[in-house]
Amino acid sequence: MLTSKLIEVSPSFHGIYEDLYERGWTDGLPVIPPTDDLVQACIEYVGRDAGDIVGEIPPAGGVATIEKIAINAVMAGCRPEYMPVLLAAIEAMIGSEFELRAMQVTSNPATPFLVINGPIRQQIGLNCGASALGPGFRANATIGRAIRLLLLNVGGAIPGTVDKATLGWPGKFTMCLGENEEASPWEPLHVERGFSQEESTVTVIPAAGCFNVYAGTRGEFAGADSALTILAHSMTVMGTTEVITAFYNHPVLIVNQMHAGILANVGLSKQQVKQILWERARLPMGMLPPWLADEKRACNLVEDGMMLLTDKPERLTLIVAGGPTGLHSTYVPIMGGGQAPITKVIKVPGR
Repeated sequence: MLTSKLIEVSPSFHGIYEDLYERGWTDGLPVIPPTDDLVQACIEYVGRDAGDIVGEIPPAGGVATIEKIAINAVMAGCRPEYMPVLLAAIEAMIGSEFELRAMQVTSNPATPFLVINGPIRQQIGLNCGASALGPGFRANATIGRAIRLLLLNVGGAIPGTVDKATLGWPGKFTMCLGENEEASPWEPLHVERGFSQEESTVTVIPAAGCFNVYAGTRGEFAGADSALTILAHSMTVMGTTEVITAFYNHPVLIVNQMHAGILANVGLSKQQVKQILWERARLPMGMLPPWLADEKRACNLVEDGMMLLTDKPERLTLIVAGGPTGLHSTYVPIMGGGQAPITKVIKVPGR
């Protein structure tokens, strides 16, 4: 049985939206009314009791039960089969290794970025190809949105009061994609992180923006060497938290199919690509403000007069996603403080 308080609202869809918005339960966009039958369907799909506790969401410490997760999933527009992804993502975010409280209250526009691997991508119709971070795909849009609603409604991160993001950014509405494993010449992210190919996983990344990287040449494909140089230098944009903060950061690069193919065709493994990117993603120390240069030296992030983005290439996360055309990849700067991506297995009922 459900224990959440029942409310009576206007019978019109517009009236429901107005009422829930006034109560502060939305992200500003219209939501699906979380009626008893829709919430029950989500709970029944995962085969758990409505009152089972997944954990507490900071900073308010609201208790994320299966029921509360289901309510927010319905409001976001999720189908019941998306619930296992949400449960795994929440478990990843509330663990001690993920600085969710800091993300919830910082002036940095950080948001959870979900990268999904394994068979569940096809099972729920997750977009891994063209426009994987764009509009038009229900699973991508609503899974990420459900996470945001949970951070608002259960975690209490109300923009402008608790959430102190100076500007925020559209990724705080939703940010979710699947890795395009079928188009990748390399092992997928979850296999690289120690899981089997047959397992489904979600990796939660504390993203602080997206930076489009066009690594091509006029009228022809870029060569591997020039592509690597452009991709590497895109990660040294002055002002990203990974440049300004003196920690062992975990840069994230989403490489499109064409760039991945160009690099693989010259025999480069994923580890070799990471090594080259790490070697080239550097800034002359003379470009840094004196205080920042001192911090980089104190953290041993200086080599031969150049600032290192992080201390070793293994900290770089490389994901293959996107469509088959265009030489556009994406650099995802992440929240400072040395926060690493966290990966959890998605437990699909009956599988």
